[in-house]
Amino acid sequence: MLSPTEKKWRLFRAWASRRPVWCAWQVTYRCNFRCKFCHYWHDPLGWRVEPSVADYRDGARKLASYGTLMVSIAGGEPMLRTDLPDIVRAVGEYHFPFVTTNGWFVTPQSAAEIMKAGAWGVSVSIDYADPTRHDAARGVDGAWRQGWRAVELLGAARIHKYQRVNVIAVLMRDNIDDIERLVRMAAQRDAYFMVQPYGALKIGSNAYAHNDGAVGDRLVDLRRQYPNFLSNPQYLARFDAFLAGGVAGCRAGRAFFNIDSTGDVAICVEAKSRPVASLHRNGPQTISLRLRQAARRNRCTGCWYNCRGETECLYSPAGLVKSLPTLLFDRGKAPAASES
Repeated sequence: MLSPTEKKWRLFRAWASRRPVWCAWQVTYRCNFRCKFCHYWHDPLGWRVEPSVADYRDGARKLASYGTLMVSIAGGEPMLRTDLPDIVRAVGEYHFPFVTTNGWFVTPQSAAEIMKAGAWGVSVSIDYADPTRHDAARGVDGAWRQGWRAVELLGAARIHKYQRVNVIAVLMRDNIDDIERLVRMAAQRDAYFMVQPYGALKIGSNAYAHNDGAVGDRLVDLRRQYPNFLSNPQYLARFDAFLAGGVAGCRAGRAFFNIDSTGDVAICVEAKSRPVASLHRNGPQTISLRLRQAARRNRCTGCWYNCRGETECLYSPAGLVKSLPTLLFDRGKAPAASES
């Protein structure tokens, strides 16, 4: 297994050579939640055979030819994979594994197993400060309460200084006034906070999109006030541009890409129906070539997810400066929220 220092150096080399630095790896499309703003929970991929831990180990080794990657282990609900700690461990031999979960299956034991396996960070999805509204949006009673319990359990289970626990929210039409409270609630639990805007690509509808056209400055101001608000301010500043019609210049396939729960590779998660290669059947050179070819044809402006916006911030001087502390330094517990 590579040391953290070796991984950071390999990540820097990947960035400097303009190779991908971020991979979203969907380990399952099964999900126990029924979120109104996401249809992944009934995606046909959820019924397909999923790769084994050995497949993940081989795939992670193959991806290491690009350098070290930041790997988002997600889904669906990744903790429906009872072997998730083994997957984290396999990915973590060469890369920085981050897990995104709804928190439902987090227990003291599972939290300890994920952190012991070497998760660099775990994000728990919580969209509203009010439990009733969150539960309704996520389609499961008790989702809010268990989400915050998961944050607390994961925080208590950290064994390395670099391990971070995040609360991540989807900005929707009706929760902008919840954001500051969520930031504070995360800080009270020694957790960071991140946010991304709802995108219509998941369900083909703008019904849940925020539409007052004036959130960027507000979010950047909150980011200045609260040290645990981790989202890059340059990323936040472009929310309004995205909501007004989209952000051009997507680097999908060049700076980041997606692997679905069968091993198919696409330039991004929303292009999973148009895979360009297979992690298990193709070599790294073929995968890289086909990603670059697909990237040249990409004109999509349909999302401003974290995996896109935060990664693209690394390619501007101001964005890179803001991201370096997050990437290079062990921060672990979040700093306390200000009282201003």
